[in-house]
Amino acid sequence: QVQLVPSGGGLVQPGGSLRLSCAASRFTFSTYTMSWYRQAPGKEREFVARITNAGGSTNYADSVKGRFTISRDNAKNTVYLQMNNLKPEDTAMYYCRAYRSTDARNYWGQGTQVTVSS
Repeated sequence: QVQLVPSGGGLVQPGGSLRLSCAASRFTFSTYTMSWYRQAPGKEREFVARITNAGGSTNYADSVKGRFTISRDNAKNTVYLQMNNLKPEDTAMYYCRAYRSTDARNYWGQGTQVTVSS
């Protein structure tokens, strides 16, 4: 039913940049808070960034503040994560999440791999 399709992952050198995208379909994207999470091997899934449904408020994990920027284009049903000055510790599988608190709807996309290595 609901689809969240990520793209943009890959291999990048330390200090480099990547831009992740998550394209949504089959639900009312503009009513959902969108987030990015990541999970490294042997680690629990962790929060990375969040943006409210109209794009007016954002939150970031301390580990990515000043380096990552989350944004959304409701006309395109897409959320983005611009990742700059990447570090090896950013290596993980990155997941897109859609959440709506009014009825507790919660959807996860499949992951896209980000590897930061020299």
